[in-house]
Amino acid sequence: MRRIKLILTYDGTEYSGWQEQPGVATVQGTVEAALAGIIGRKVRVQSAGRTDAGVHAVAMPAVFDDLTTIPLRAFVEGLNSKLPSDIAVVSAEVVDPSFMVIGGAVSKTYRYTLYLSRLRNPLYRRSSWHVPYSLDFVAMELAAKRFIGTHDFAAFRGQNCTAATTIRRIDSIAISVDGPLMTIDVSGGGFLKNMVRIIVGTLVDIGRGRFCESIVTELLLCPDRTRAGVTAPPHGLCLMSVRY
Repeated sequence: MRRIKLILTYDGTEYSGWQEQPGVATVQGTVEAALAGIIGRKVRVQSAGRTDAGVHAVAMPAVFDDLTTIPLRAFVEGLNSKLPSDIAVVSAEVVDPSFMVIGGAVSKTYRYTLYLSRLRNPLYRRSSWHVPYSLDFVAMELAAKRFIGTHDFAAFRGQNCTAATTIRRIDSIAISVDGPLMTIDVSGGGFLKNMVRIIVGTLVDIGRGRFCESIVTELLLCPDRTRAGVTAPPHGLCLMSVRY
């Protein structure tokens, strides 16, 4: 038996997240159906994370156990011929049978994209949050530095989050502006449900002047979701990489 690791890229707009759910289109369900058409049986594909509905990925690692001797190229070219145009396999490789796609991850990097303009632009509607007001970039950068380190992120998790602990590690947050686009790259050891989106929403609220930078420290010391910022919409979020 071989353990195969795939790297997937996808536009999550039309999917109800990664995890397979009855009656709705998901990335996992779509990939597993295409894979069954290649190897002739249903297999479970496990990913490095459960992206929410509408969230995208540049490089999502996923693994499955294979009993065939099909060449690796079939898991790239063959799968891509069966997958819809909004999901693609970038690469396939054999990994050690003990490889853990979730538990073995050292860090993940997500990128959130904002489109800063008074007028909306249809070209960015599927991949960015349209923010039609001015933002104080300096205030946002100062606030972002306060997230770095290991903290209790209970104030930055979504409803129905079932994580056993809310302690998480943030390694870096980098904010860049290129024309009308602002990107916020967040890297860390792991994330709670909606955590990156709430961090981004809080930074945007700080940029708008609704909060001062110190609110971040206050929320990390005394968690209260009702005092944090809005949850940024999912379509601006993209998983960029997972490091092992």
